[in-house]
Amino acid sequence: MPVRSLGSSVLRWPSREEVEEALKAWLSRHPIPGLVAAGYFGSYARGEAGVGSDLDLLFLAAHSPLPPEKHPLHLPQKEPPLPAEALVYTLEEWKGLPQRSPRLARVLREETRWLLPPP
Repeated sequence: MPVRSLGSSVLRWPSREEVEEALKAWLSRHPIPGLVAAGYFGSYARGEAGVGSDLDLLFLAAHSPLPPEKHPLHLPQKEPPLPAEALVYTLEEWKGLPQRSPRLARVLREETRWLLPPP
């Protein structure tokens, strides 16, 4: 989602604030059944994003009948604010993440900027 600088033909990559507002709008247009928390992590959350950065999303759902690797397949793919990749966990999977993947759990705990905070 490159955007034009005001009064210029120069394209620039959107700021964290612009991406956050676009993500909130995207979530409001595409409600996700069972969603209990939503946020983003990675370069945008750390304030290090630059041209070509993607958006790393994190969603927590109350439950899912699907195996973990298939959770992101049911996310709405229309109008994402940027090229994005998503991690989707049920609450049960989220609670067990520190035991299964301590490093990932630490990064997500430290970096995630929650738009809809977990319960």
